[in-house]
Amino acid sequence: MPEIVTIGSAAELPPGERAVIEIGSHAIVVFNVDNRYYAIEDLCTHDDGPLADGELDGLIIECPRHGAQFDISSGAVRRLPAVKPVPRYEIRVVDGQLQIVL
Repeated sequence: MPEIVTIGSAAELPPGERAVIEIGSHAIVVFNVDNRYYAIEDLCTHDDGPLADGELDGLIIECPRHGAQFDISSGAVRRLPAVKPVPRYEIRVVDGQLQIVL
């Protein structure tokens, strides 16, 4: 059975912003792109660097270390040197609160 974790008010993460949260041993970056929310592991699968500091272009985040790119909606790799997708999490808004499904 999946674990559902409420991480805060959706109003606290306006469009164009991102936030890093820690749930247990997971660092997760949550994005608000045009009032749609996305959540991925804050860990580049190429060299374990943080993705939260990277440039976001639409739904594509670029790792600031070596330029690997990932689609934040699916976790899929969009550019080398990464070859393994980044874990993504379902995120939803319930009664104005952001919830992540682990």
